[in-house]
Amino acid sequence: MAQRTLTNRDERQAKAPARQVPYLVQLLDYERPLAAVRRHELDGLAEVICVRTEGAASFKRDGETATFAIADARMSGKHARIARELGGWGIEDLGSRNGIYVNGTKVPRASLTDGSVIELGRTALMFRVGDRAEDSDMTTDDLEPMLAGIHTLSVPFARMLAVADKLARSGQSVVLHGETGTGKEVIARAIHIASSRTGAFVAVNCGALPANLIESELFGYKKGAFSGATEDRPGLIRSADGGTLFLDEIGDLPPATQTSLLRVLQEREVLPVGATRPIPVDVRVLAASHRDLEREVVDGRFREDLLARLSGYVLEIPALRDRLDDLGILMAALLARANAPANVRFGPQAGSALVNYKYPRNIRELEQVLITAIALAEDGLIEREYLSRGMQRQLTAPESTDDLAPSEVRQRDELKTLLASHQGNIAAVARAMGVARMQVHRWIEKYALDIEAFRK
Repeated sequence: MAQRTLTNRDERQAKAPARQVPYLVQLLDYERPLAAVRRHELDGLAEVICVRTEGAASFKRDGETATFAIADARMSGKHARIARELGGWGIEDLGSRNGIYVNGTKVPRASLTDGSVIELGRTALMFRVGDRAEDSDMTTDDLEPMLAGIHTLSVPFARMLAVADKLARSGQSVVLHGETGTGKEVIARAIHIASSRTGAFVAVNCGALPANLIESELFGYKKGAFSGATEDRPGLIRSADGGTLFLDEIGDLPPATQTSLLRVLQEREVLPVGATRPIPVDVRVLAASHRDLEREVVDGRFREDLLARLSGYVLEIPALRDRLDDLGILMAALLARANAPANVRFGPQAGSALVNYKYPRNIRELEQVLITAIALAEDGLIEREYLSRGMQRQLTAPESTDDLAPSEVRQRDELKTLLASHQGNIAAVARAMGVARMQVHRWIEKYALDIEAFRK
């Protein structure tokens, strides 16, 4: 097999490990979801005191102590303390009126790990640990747009965008790999915009092309080539002449079409169906797949020589759960795109569900949830009942093990462990537990577990 192509993940792993630093990211203001959000590095600090302010939010450092003033009327004057503790960081309630929530559970104090979601009043924060950013304190109002205007507070995602920007100008062939719904087409379009190519950006979902029409759709056809061919058609590849052809889910192409596409890439010409002479074409091809194409090659489902032509570089697009730092940025953009009213806001349970959810179907799922919620909301207020069933099941989960008997806690924890190890496969979990599948379904409902969160 040919040598594996380089990816942005490979580059990160090849570098000497950087010292990881803690961050505090303001994810979302439930009552002002269109407002700017913030990221603050905690390195060099011993504690952060979270307080309410009537004015603008601020993060002020004084030696090893910082005061994080948050414009949230639901918070207490002095609400919580985030501080270094043995081996990491923790949070404690400072006698606030409404308490603190960590990962959806009300607690007097808790240890924090990378990705912990903190709710104070109607504001959600996230504790992160990762590579150092260029700026220790940043708000979205200060952010410089990256590749084709994309904004991010996620340090790894920002580095991926920087790589993509270099690739855009180089003309290098690129495969975008990531889960369904992560925005691969958005990144592909941004690469096209950042390139010097003046032709069109043409996106093709290879999995949606009818099997009997796939070659005529891609390569075009001559009049009379088959029944119904009443005129010449250029096809999608020639429509992208001088521009960029984005082949989404390229792993779904049948073997015969893979062979024809390889010829296009090698010879830079297209032979329309029914034609006798090929037509020169100048296209840059970007491909995407949620599958591991190298594994597809090993299993005989994808041509190795075609992969070699396509994947000069593989960009790993992160799942939304891995870049939840950007949840506030994404929600503001999606709300604006959906023409949400200026007074759009989230009820406390709806806001909590949105920031604690793992989004197994990624940004596409978030967008659909918001579109539906806006349509159902009255006077701009989005309540819990307007959210998806998965989010609503999450809201009905017990807040703590205090609501369960010790035997139930053990049973729930065993079930969660097995669901995770078997990636949500109910039949496999039932076999491992020695029970019927219907019983597993009953336990999932009893403990309000979101089965989609376990499926990869």
